[in-house]
Amino acid sequence: MNDPLSELSARLEEAAQQLRAPDIEVGDALALIEECARLAAEASSQVDQRTRAALEPLPDLPGQLPLPTS
Repeated sequence: MNDPLSELSARLEEAAQQLRAPDIEVGDALALIEECARLAAEASSQVDQRTRAALEPLPDLPGQLPLPTS
């Protein structure tokens, strides 16, 4: 996978599966919960960056004229 958001999603899914294990130790569960929170924050940041990039206007390039409106 090359997409960072897809990779984060896969890592979150893997951590969630590990949390569902019936024999997980408390310390391991706490570490996984912290990892999930970190991954979720990173994913949120990725989504925010993509949203901002999609909403930002493209810069004016030299030599480019605006298209006529009519």
